[in-house]
Amino acid sequence: MHPCAALVERHVSPAASTGSAADFMPERRTLPALREAAARCRGCQLWTRGTQTVFGEGPRHARVMLVGEQPGNDEDLAGKPFVGPAGRVLDRALEAAGIARGDVYVTNVVKHFKWEPKGKRRIHAKPNQMEIAACLPWLEAELDLVKPTVLVCLGATAAQALLGGKFRVTKQRGEWIASRWAPRVMATVHPSAILRAPDDAARHAEMERFVADLKHIPPVLAARAA
Repeated sequence: MHPCAALVERHVSPAASTGSAADFMPERRTLPALREAAARCRGCQLWTRGTQTVFGEGPRHARVMLVGEQPGNDEDLAGKPFVGPAGRVLDRALEAAGIARGDVYVTNVVKHFKWEPKGKRRIHAKPNQMEIAACLPWLEAELDLVKPTVLVCLGATAAQALLGGKFRVTKQRGEWIASRWAPRVMATVHPSAILRAPDDAARHAEMERFVADLKHIPPVLAARAA
């Protein structure tokens, strides 16, 4: 059965949401416990459309955390963050910046894939403020446990969820921001934005800018380790 058909079938039984992931938090806060609890989250209605919860992944004490908007189609099916086309762009950018993907904790603000049908395809749909607010307790719990030295918000949704609704990536991209979430916080574009560039030249230029933003990270880590 095609994923779209399977997910449409899940709509036959309306599901109530509580309005917040906080209602599903485990008493014992560990990453495995959070991941298990998030799999049963009904904080908003997105669970009825997604195949599964896509929780964060990476070392418990990662010094770098990257936060995107939400899982995409590939992530929804695999149950892992940043494994689709945007994830492959991210992998190449991290390698070019001298950062090992295995040393980074990657996650999203929203843990379920929000999509709209287009023929047989499932197309990304931007989560609304209610869905973002309902899911945010999971991300806050991840931040509290991992305690990264560097936090990078990938795209406007992540940046505004953590840095405030007035934050503009276009104006403050690549700058270190003061925040309670980590000693160093930065916002840049989501790697999917590079894929949406109109031609190869534009994609190459955007990739170079993205890598340049990520290259700010290793000197910070080296300075704090010294």
